[in-house]
Amino acid sequence: MINFDYVRAASPKGAVDALARDPKAQFIAGGTNLVDLVKKGVLLPEKLVDITALPLKEIKQEGDKLRIGALALNSDVAEHERVVQGYPLLSLALKAGASQQIRNMATVGGNMMQRTRCPYFYNTDMPCNKRQPGTGCGALKGFNRMHAIFGASESCIAVHPSDMCIALVALDAVVLVSGPKGDRRIPFAAFHRLPGDTPQRDNTLERGELITAVELPKNNFQRHVHYLKVRDRASYAFALVSVGAALDIQNGTIKDARLAMGGVAHKPWRLTEAEKLLKGKPVSEDLFRQVAQKAMQGAKGYGHNNFKLKLAPASIVEALKTAAAKA
Repeated sequence: MINFDYVRAASPKGAVDALARDPKAQFIAGGTNLVDLVKKGVLLPEKLVDITALPLKEIKQEGDKLRIGALALNSDVAEHERVVQGYPLLSLALKAGASQQIRNMATVGGNMMQRTRCPYFYNTDMPCNKRQPGTGCGALKGFNRMHAIFGASESCIAVHPSDMCIALVALDAVVLVSGPKGDRRIPFAAFHRLPGDTPQRDNTLERGELITAVELPKNNFQRHVHYLKVRDRASYAFALVSVGAALDIQNGTIKDARLAMGGVAHKPWRLTEAEKLLKGKPVSEDLFRQVAQKAMQGAKGYGHNNFKLKLAPASIVEALKTAAAKA
């Protein structure tokens, strides 16, 4: 561990100002990922700005949108009545993530900001363009069983680790941020980035911006939803492949659909073209297999993770079947 300064922000503006003044400062809330990164020497902040006292924990209905504060705990969100009833896919995804102890500490904003769990990123003796740009991607020709099959580049094949974010991208969430230039809204699908030539940039936040809340629009996905997480063990483990599926079924016909995957890309992977194939069609396993085939267009394995090319479409079919069967 390195020595660092520690300050507690008294207001969102104070937090933003503190980060703007110090280019090597970092926000800290629950610390469930940041503390690990500091311990491993992956991040070396000279100052930590504690934001846990900020009034950003509330979960409330605002018109036809649900607003979830960035400091709301994952466990509180997962069990909140409005989330369980109106956005059950989010509740299921949160309950599939980490352990109960970690969910009791982790925040919504922190979950969105967590870094990849790629072992080459965490091992400072190994090359990693995400940790140290220009050093190469150790996973590209190394042991890459957990790595991406969509949207990767020669610079990075790491995957985003969050379960919560898979549900948020499927549900058309919007991220509210505050920064030195004022407030802005970011569609969740545009919040995280693919690696390209700059894998060190995980998201589209600008320096000094603070996530204040996430907004979820009203939807018709209260009944036929499922979050499938395929992992090495049922306890605390990150996804090999995960699928968030939400269907609006009326009289046996799919009126609307949302479909997203985790464990397969550098960002939560929304399957918009596959969703289009579902809409207006009667429920059938044959349709779900067609959708899975459509969803896999452009997928590429890197050796040890080639099994995902079969696991992913099978998981899509299973998630859709389970969602459709729910009453």
